[in-house]
Amino acid sequence: MNVIKMACYSMLLSGMLSMSVQAQGTSFTAKKGKLTDDQLKRWSHLDLSKDSIPGMSVDRVYAELIKNKKSKKVIVGIVDSGVDIDHEDLKSVVWTNKKEIAGNGIDDDKNGYIDDVHGWNFLGDSGNENLEMTRILKKPDDGSEEYKAAKTEYDKMYQENLQGKQQVDFLFKCNQAIKDYLKKDNYTLEELKAIETTDPALSKNKQVMTSVIGQAGPDFNEGLNDYKNQVYDMLNYNLNKDFDGRKVLGDNPDNMSNIHYGNNTVYGPDKKDALHGTHVAGIIAQSRHNNIGGDGIADNVEIMAVRAVPNGDEYDKDIALSIRYAVDNGAKVINGSFGKNFSPHKQWVYDAIKYAEKKDVLIVHAAGNDSKDIDVESNYPNDSDDKKTEFADNVITVGALSYNYGEKIVAPFSNYGKLNVDVYAPGMEIYATTPNNTYKYEQGTSMASPNVAGVAALIRSYFPNLTAKQVKYILLNSGTPITDKVVVGGDPKDMRPFADLSTSGKIVNAYNAFKMAEKMSPKSKKHKKVRG
Repeated sequence: MNVIKMACYSMLLSGMLSMSVQAQGTSFTAKKGKLTDDQLKRWSHLDLSKDSIPGMSVDRVYAELIKNKKSKKVIVGIVDSGVDIDHEDLKSVVWTNKKEIAGNGIDDDKNGYIDDVHGWNFLGDSGNENLEMTRILKKPDDGSEEYKAAKTEYDKMYQENLQGKQQVDFLFKCNQAIKDYLKKDNYTLEELKAIETTDPALSKNKQVMTSVIGQAGPDFNEGLNDYKNQVYDMLNYNLNKDFDGRKVLGDNPDNMSNIHYGNNTVYGPDKKDALHGTHVAGIIAQSRHNNIGGDGIADNVEIMAVRAVPNGDEYDKDIALSIRYAVDNGAKVINGSFGKNFSPHKQWVYDAIKYAEKKDVLIVHAAGNDSKDIDVESNYPNDSDDKKTEFADNVITVGALSYNYGEKIVAPFSNYGKLNVDVYAPGMEIYATTPNNTYKYEQGTSMASPNVAGVAALIRSYFPNLTAKQVKYILLNSGTPITDKVVVGGDPKDMRPFADLSTSGKIVNAYNAFKMAEKMSPKSKKHKKVRG
């Protein structure tokens, strides 16, 4: 799904803890007090030892290691909800298919995709979709364990969202009552507290909204709208068995014989629906130091937009074809910030992953936002059908970090798994591009994944002779180890060693990765930087 599940409003403005934690003999001191606006906007680029913030040390790479080094352009495939390729902070880094003549209606490069100048849209004009469990239940009961599991999960989720609808409708009613009383659509906590009344109904509304603002902060109206949209989308589209989001596309997702469908509008029918993919693209590649927006991690990359992730669960067919499309058109890194609990045609995706491995393409994938152990519970796609043995060595699965260094360093929503999560990276309140020349904070493992993909692209750019397998090894082994116990799933009672939450037990460190890449690269030389 491309909708980030907000675990709770209270996490949005949590303060920094002041504490010292030991990591491999080194004492790191947590940031005291709240981050400044500038620190928050780029905290993922900062350095734990220098800034006391658990970023990826990206700024140190550019300050200390990049000078006089040659780099090669790297294409990064963004398999997502679409990308606003006209964005002011992205348009200079958008990939262009030089074998295709724009707008002539001819498949010039004969790859089956007409006018695929900047990528491809496998969703066409579709946008909203069912969850995979809903699609399974729309078919006859075949007595399989998958069908039983889908029904159990569907029934639970449907009831949760019915309750969620009651709650959100109640909150909107309370909020509207306060707006009507104050005669204004936007009000502050101070204005709310200043209300003096003996009216029991108004007093109740005041009490409710005081609690909401206390948890969500001054942007509570936006938070309420996001919550409402999430619940209503679930009931109207994701869990609605009568809804068919695929109909407008006219493709059969259970038949792989037709692989040429969709269109070349890589941001989809409405740019605003490409928010997720545009944000992901920005984390990796938005222009650095141009005094607008934020800074991308990699400085010599091109973004290839491949739209395959709807508002709902992605189809295995679309994901498999998107991976193959990105590989065939030159991507060396592919980011996949999506996932689901069921995968009827998982073998199609597995085969695409193996194809990417054969072509030396690294895939970076989000671990998911359900606070679950994916060594036990299913999460697709993945690189291990039995959750124990990897069938490919070109996939990195990424968990999400908070900027709270200490016991709360793991984002409360992040999935985890000693065998099936590889490494952690910043994923809470990440500032990046959003459609129509806007910028926004978003959070999720969907943001952690492109942070790692950005570092991978940076390494592949400056050390192009390193293979995808070697880059994966570098990112997992050069990270910063955390040896203390941390809160898991946002539950203070669930404390586990950070080392038990992923294969590496580390957080990605671009500075260390760059240094390790220098040692591993047989052709590593200092050159004047050259673009292209």
